[in-house]
Formats: sequence, C-alpha cells, structure tokens
Amino acid sequence: MGRVEGKVAFVTGAARGQGRAHAVRLAEEGADIIALDLCADVATAAHGGATKEDLDETVRQVEALGRRIVARVGDVRDSDALEATVADGVAELGRLDIICANAGIAGFGPALELSPQTWQDMIDINLTGVWRTVRAAAPAVVAGGRGGSIVLTSSIAGMIGFPNVAHYAAAKHGLVGLMRVLAMELAPERIRVNTVHPTNVDTDMIQNEYMWSFFTGGQPGATQADAAVPMQMMHALPVPWVESIDIANAVLWLASDEARYVTGVVLPVDAGCTHPFKAPHKQ
Repeated sequence: MGRVEGKVAFVTGAARGQGRAHAVRLAEEGADIIALDLCADVATAAHGGATKEDLDETVRQVEALGRRIVARVGDVRDSDALEATVADGVAELGRLDIICANAGIAGFGPALELSPQTWQDMIDINLTGVWRTVRAAAPAVVAGGRGGSIVLTSSIAGMIGFPNVAHYAAAKHGLVGLMRVLAMELAPERIRVNTVHPTNVDTDMIQNEYMWSFFTGGQPGATQADAAVPMQMMHALPVPWVESIDIANAVLWLASDEARYVTGVVLPVDAGCTHPFKAPHKQ
C-alpha cells in the first residue's frame, strides 16, 4: 500500500520541474492528481515557462502509474480558474486531501532597480498566487472531514537574505508567515501546513544561459559547468544543486501520515546552504 494511497493531491506548476516531480512521486505512492499550470511565459521572469506539451507529459507519466489525473491550463493569479480546476478535480476524483502550492517564477536584479511590474508579477505569482491556491482548494479538504496536508514551496531565499532577489525573497519569506498562520487556523480541522525550502534545483528554472551568467557574475557565454562552481560554494555538501526528486520526497513525507503531527514547520532541502558554517570542500 502506498504512503498516500487513495488520496487526491492538487499540484500547481505541475507541467515540469518540481511540480511534475511532486505529481509523479505522489502518484507512485497511490494518489490521484489534480494538476494546474500556466503553460506560458511570464515576461518578467528570468526563464521560459512550461508548455501545454509539458503538462501533457505530466499527465502521461501519472497515468502510466495507473493513477487518475485531471489537468488544466490555468493561472494562480486567477481565483476563478483555481476554483474551477479544484471543482472539476473533486467532481471527477471524489475528494481532496493534499495541496502542493508549488507554482512560481524566479528573477533577479538590484532592489532599487526592479521595475514595478517585475516586483508585482513576482508577488502576484509567488505569494498571492499561493494564497489564492489555498483559498480555492482548502475548503474541499475541510469538507472531506479527514484532515489533510498543505505544502507551500518556499526557498532558501525564504530563510536567509541574498543580494539581487528582493522581490523573490520578499515573496518566499512571506510564505513562511502565511504558512504559520494557516497552520494555526486549520489545525482544528486536522489540516497540517508546512513550507519546503529548496536550494538550487536541477530544473529549467536554473539551467539556462541567463542563470549561468548571473551565478558567474555576468560572465558572457557562461556554461552550466561554469555556474556549477559558485553554485557548489553555496552548500556545505559538495553539490551545486539538488534534484527535483529530493524535493518531491520531502513533499511526500509532509503529505503522508508519517508526518501526521508535523505542522507549522520550515523544512529546508538545501545541501546545507542555510547552515551558518561550511567546511571547505575537498578538491
């Protein structure tokens, strides 16, 4: 029997990267999935968006595991779209137990040089979009009367400060406050709420020429190998990034009954990035 057998999970940003990993990992352990993704670029993000073909691949992978999935193209900035997706999913799958509010974007720039639109897009997607997701989906979990789990995807930038990510850090720190309040408000319904805080994850969000240049101080033509050096220096463990499955395993644990009394927790999956002391790496 799977660790979330018979449960239904709502995953945003599910078309690729961490979102797909969460959907597939939960499906491997017995969950049916409600999936949502924008499947489009956001002009102010430092990376391209997922595509409808990406979302179709998530559907294929979940169905290949023998699980059901309801997938929709939608924007976490649109409460109506979120509510419609949840309603469709619950109507077809019968219940909702787990919410993975994962959708987000990344971007960089000095705080005083960010455009108002760049700031607003980040807050609207990475913070307000998470609140909209929970607002749209949590009532279905409450209505089930079985308790549940909500996992908000924050970041190491939601725990410590980094230069050139004021808008991103503000959103990700904001999620911690949101999580802590929701954990208290939803505890009487036996719904647990936690945040997961990844470091660099080996997805399209960081594996692109813009990010490689950023992490090498603006080096023209920087490659993945160039960026791996400073990325590894961020960590206590000698790795430049972690894999999506590492985050998905943490999400699965938080979603499962193994964590039935874990709520209000900030959980880093960060290779030691947020640890105050890091020993020199072996050459």
